[in-house]
Amino acid sequence: MHIEPGVVTGAKLALGSVTAAGAATVSAKMVWENLVQRGAASLIARSAMATAATFVFFELLPHLAVGPSEVHLILGSTLLLMLGTAPAAVGLALGLLLQGLLMSPTDLPQYGMNVTTLLVPLLALHVVTKSVVARGTAYVDLTYTQALKLSTTYQAGVVAWVAFWVVWGEGASMSTLASLSTFGAAYMTVVLIEPLVDLAVLAVAKRMKAQGSGLLDARVYG
Repeated sequence: MHIEPGVVTGAKLALGSVTAAGAATVSAKMVWENLVQRGAASLIARSAMATAATFVFFELLPHLAVGPSEVHLILGSTLLLMLGTAPAAVGLALGLLLQGLLMSPTDLPQYGMNVTTLLVPLLALHVVTKSVVARGTAYVDLTYTQALKLSTTYQAGVVAWVAFWVVWGEGASMSTLASLSTFGAAYMTVVLIEPLVDLAVLAVAKRMKAQGSGLLDARVYG
Protein backbone atom coordinates (compact mmCIF):
# COMPACT_ATOMS: atom_id res chain seq x y z
CA MET A 1 0.00 0.00 0.00
CA HIS A 2 3.05 2.28 -0.06
CA ILE A 3 2.71 4.72 -2.93
CA GLU A 4 6.00 4.64 -4.77
CA PRO A 5 8.07 7.87 -4.85
CA GLY A 6 7.38 9.86 -8.00
CA VAL A 7 3.79 8.72 -8.48
CA VAL A 8 2.45 11.89 -6.84
CA THR A 9 4.69 14.95 -6.98
CA GLY A 10 4.74 18.71 -6.47
CA ALA A 11 1.70 20.54 -5.17
CA LYS A 12 -0.42 17.39 -5.47
CA LEU A 13 1.37 15.97 -2.41
CA ALA A 14 -0.47 18.53 -0.26
CA LEU A 15 -3.76 16.66 -0.59
CA GLY A 16 -2.25 13.77 1.37
CA SER A 17 -1.61 16.11 4.29
CA VAL A 18 -5.23 17.27 4.21
CA THR A 19 -6.73 13.77 4.14
CA ALA A 20 -4.29 12.55 6.78
CA ALA A 21 -5.28 15.45 9.05
CA GLY A 22 -8.93 14.48 8.66
CA ALA A 23 -8.24 10.84 9.50
CA ALA A 24 -6.06 11.90 12.44
CA THR A 25 -8.83 14.13 13.82
CA VAL A 26 -11.38 11.31 13.83
CA SER A 27 -8.77 8.92 15.26
CA ALA A 28 -7.88 11.40 18.02
CA LYS A 29 -11.54 11.56 19.07
CA MET A 30 -11.62 7.77 19.34
CA VAL A 31 -8.33 7.77 21.26
CA TRP A 32 -9.80 10.22 23.77
CA GLU A 33 -12.95 8.13 24.19
CA ASN A 34 -10.83 5.00 24.68
CA LEU A 35 -8.66 6.82 27.21
CA VAL A 36 -11.74 7.73 29.25
CA GLN A 37 -13.18 4.21 29.03
CA ARG A 38 -10.08 2.05 29.59
CA GLY A 39 -7.47 4.35 31.13
CA ALA A 40 -4.05 5.54 30.01
CA ALA A 41 -2.10 2.38 30.89
CA SER A 42 -4.27 0.12 28.74
CA LEU A 43 -4.34 2.56 25.83
CA ILE A 44 -0.57 3.10 25.85
CA ALA A 45 0.16 -0.61 26.13
CA ARG A 46 -2.17 -1.57 23.29
CA SER A 47 -0.92 1.30 21.10
CA ALA A 48 2.68 0.21 21.69
CA MET A 49 1.79 -3.36 20.75
CA ALA A 50 0.05 -2.15 17.58
CA THR A 51 3.03 0.05 16.65
CA ALA A 52 5.51 -2.79 17.09
CA ALA A 53 3.27 -5.19 15.19
CA THR A 54 2.84 -2.74 12.29
CA PHE A 55 6.59 -2.23 12.00
CA VAL A 56 7.12 -6.00 11.95
CA PHE A 57 4.32 -6.52 9.40
CA PHE A 58 5.85 -3.95 7.05
CA GLU A 59 9.49 -4.97 7.41
CA LEU A 60 9.58 -8.70 8.15
CA LEU A 61 6.50 -10.20 6.52
CA PRO A 62 6.66 -10.84 2.75
CA HIS A 63 5.86 -7.80 0.63
CA LEU A 64 6.11 -7.28 -3.09
CA ALA A 65 6.16 -4.20 -5.29
CA VAL A 66 3.35 -4.52 -7.82
CA GLY A 67 2.69 -1.66 -10.21
CA PRO A 68 2.43 1.68 -8.44
CA SER A 69 2.47 0.33 -4.88
CA GLU A 70 3.38 -2.64 -2.67
CA VAL A 71 1.31 -5.62 -1.59
CA HIS A 72 1.53 -6.03 2.20
CA LEU A 73 -0.08 -8.18 4.83
CA ILE A 74 -1.18 -5.16 6.85
CA LEU A 75 -3.44 -7.16 9.18
CA GLY A 76 -5.48 -4.07 9.98
CA SER A 77 -8.58 -6.08 10.85
CA THR A 78 -6.50 -8.25 13.20
CA LEU A 79 -5.21 -5.20 15.05
CA LEU A 80 -8.72 -3.76 15.34
CA LEU A 81 -10.26 -6.98 16.61
CA MET A 82 -7.54 -7.72 19.17
CA LEU A 83 -6.50 -4.27 20.35
CA GLY A 84 -9.37 -1.94 19.43
CA THR A 85 -9.79 0.74 16.79
CA ALA A 86 -8.03 3.59 18.61
CA PRO A 87 -4.83 1.65 19.46
CA ALA A 88 -4.82 0.15 15.97
CA ALA A 89 -5.01 3.65 14.44
CA VAL A 90 -2.16 4.89 16.62
CA GLY A 91 -0.10 1.80 15.86
CA LEU A 92 -0.60 1.99 12.10
CA ALA A 93 0.32 5.68 12.02
CA LEU A 94 3.38 5.38 14.28
CA GLY A 95 4.55 2.08 12.78
CA LEU A 96 4.41 3.57 9.30
CA LEU A 97 6.29 6.65 10.49
CA LEU A 98 9.01 4.58 12.16
CA GLN A 99 9.36 2.46 9.06
CA GLY A 100 9.89 5.58 6.99
CA LEU A 101 12.30 7.23 9.42
CA LEU A 102 14.42 4.15 10.08
CA MET A 103 14.22 2.09 6.91
CA SER A 104 12.81 4.04 3.96
CA PRO A 105 13.31 7.84 4.14
CA THR A 106 12.17 8.10 0.52
CA ASP A 107 8.68 7.15 1.71
CA LEU A 108 8.36 10.16 4.02
CA PRO A 109 7.08 12.64 1.38
CA GLN A 110 4.25 10.15 0.74
CA TYR A 111 3.51 9.70 4.46
CA GLY A 112 0.27 11.69 4.38
CA MET A 113 -1.09 9.62 1.51
CA ASN A 114 0.07 6.32 2.99
CA VAL A 115 -1.31 7.01 6.46
CA THR A 116 -4.63 8.02 4.89
CA THR A 117 -4.65 4.73 2.98
CA LEU A 118 -4.25 2.87 6.28
CA LEU A 119 -6.49 4.87 8.61
CA VAL A 120 -9.58 5.71 6.58
CA PRO A 121 -10.33 2.02 5.79
CA LEU A 122 -9.72 1.23 9.48
CA LEU A 123 -12.28 3.83 10.52
CA ALA A 124 -14.71 2.42 7.95
CA LEU A 125 -14.06 -1.06 9.34
CA HIS A 126 -14.93 0.21 12.82
CA VAL A 127 -18.36 1.20 11.51
CA VAL A 128 -18.87 -2.03 9.55
CA THR A 129 -17.93 -4.13 12.58
CA LYS A 130 -21.03 -2.90 14.37
CA SER A 131 -23.27 -4.32 11.62
CA VAL A 132 -21.34 -7.52 10.91
CA VAL A 133 -20.81 -8.55 14.54
CA ALA A 134 -24.01 -8.56 16.58
CA ARG A 135 -23.97 -6.62 19.83
CA GLY A 136 -22.83 -8.86 22.67
CA THR A 137 -21.02 -11.30 20.36
CA ALA A 138 -17.42 -11.94 21.34
CA TYR A 139 -14.81 -11.48 18.63
CA VAL A 140 -13.39 -14.90 19.53
CA ASP A 141 -16.67 -16.38 18.28
CA LEU A 142 -16.46 -14.87 14.78
CA THR A 143 -17.07 -17.17 11.82
CA TYR A 144 -14.86 -17.24 8.73
CA THR A 145 -17.62 -15.47 6.80
CA GLN A 146 -17.70 -12.63 9.30
CA ALA A 147 -13.91 -12.38 9.37
CA LEU A 148 -13.88 -12.35 5.57
CA LYS A 149 -16.39 -9.48 5.47
CA LEU A 150 -14.30 -7.45 7.88
CA SER A 151 -11.00 -8.15 6.16
CA THR A 152 -12.50 -7.48 2.72
CA THR A 153 -13.85 -4.14 3.92
CA TYR A 154 -10.40 -3.08 5.07
CA GLN A 155 -8.51 -4.36 2.04
CA ALA A 156 -11.05 -2.90 -0.40
CA GLY A 157 -10.54 0.46 1.25
CA VAL A 158 -6.77 0.16 0.93
CA VAL A 159 -6.98 -0.73 -2.77
CA ALA A 160 -9.48 2.09 -3.40
CA TRP A 161 -7.19 4.68 -1.82
CA VAL A 162 -4.15 3.39 -3.71
CA ALA A 163 -6.15 3.72 -6.93
CA PHE A 164 -7.20 7.23 -6.00
CA TRP A 165 -3.65 8.39 -5.30
CA VAL A 166 -2.29 6.89 -8.49
CA VAL A 167 -4.99 8.46 -10.66
CA TRP A 168 -4.55 11.73 -8.75
CA GLY A 169 -0.85 11.71 -9.52
CA GLU A 170 -0.69 10.19 -12.99
CA GLY A 171 -4.13 10.63 -14.52
CA ALA A 172 -6.52 7.95 -15.75
CA SER A 173 -4.49 6.69 -18.70
CA MET A 174 -4.84 3.15 -20.04
CA SER A 175 -1.37 2.23 -18.75
CA THR A 176 -2.23 3.56 -15.29
CA LEU A 177 -5.50 1.63 -15.16
CA ALA A 178 -3.76 -1.54 -16.34
CA SER A 179 -1.15 -1.14 -13.62
CA LEU A 180 -3.86 -0.67 -11.01
CA SER A 181 -5.66 -3.79 -12.25
CA THR A 182 -2.47 -5.80 -11.71
CA PHE A 183 -2.10 -4.36 -8.23
CA GLY A 184 -5.73 -5.13 -7.35
CA ALA A 185 -5.43 -8.71 -8.58
CA ALA A 186 -2.29 -9.24 -6.50
CA TYR A 187 -4.10 -7.96 -3.43
CA MET A 188 -6.64 -10.78 -3.72
CA THR A 189 -4.11 -13.05 -2.02
CA VAL A 190 -4.19 -10.74 1.00
CA VAL A 191 -8.01 -10.76 1.03
CA LEU A 192 -7.96 -14.56 1.26
CA ILE A 193 -5.15 -14.86 3.80
CA GLU A 194 -6.02 -12.17 6.35
CA PRO A 195 -9.38 -13.69 7.49
CA LEU A 196 -7.50 -16.91 8.26
CA VAL A 197 -4.97 -14.93 10.29
CA ASP A 198 -7.81 -13.19 12.14
CA LEU A 199 -9.42 -16.50 13.06
CA ALA A 200 -6.09 -18.06 14.07
CA VAL A 201 -5.23 -15.13 16.36
CA LEU A 202 -8.73 -15.14 17.84
CA ALA A 203 -8.48 -18.90 18.42
CA VAL A 204 -5.30 -18.33 20.41
CA ALA A 205 -7.06 -15.60 22.39
CA LYS A 206 -9.92 -17.99 23.09
CA ARG A 207 -7.52 -20.54 24.55
CA MET A 208 -5.79 -17.88 26.63
CA LYS A 209 -9.04 -16.92 28.35
CA ALA A 210 -7.58 -13.50 29.18
CA GLN A 211 -10.95 -11.87 29.77
CA GLY A 212 -10.63 -8.47 31.39
CA SER A 213 -7.02 -7.98 30.29
CA GLY A 214 -6.02 -4.38 29.68
CA LEU A 215 -3.87 -5.59 26.79
CA LEU A 216 -6.85 -6.62 24.65
CA ASP A 217 -9.95 -4.89 23.33
CA ALA A 218 -13.00 -5.26 25.53
CA ARG A 219 -14.97 -6.90 22.68
CA VAL A 220 -12.55 -9.80 22.26
CA TYR A 221 -14.42 -11.83 24.86
CA GLY A 222 -17.86 -10.31 24.47
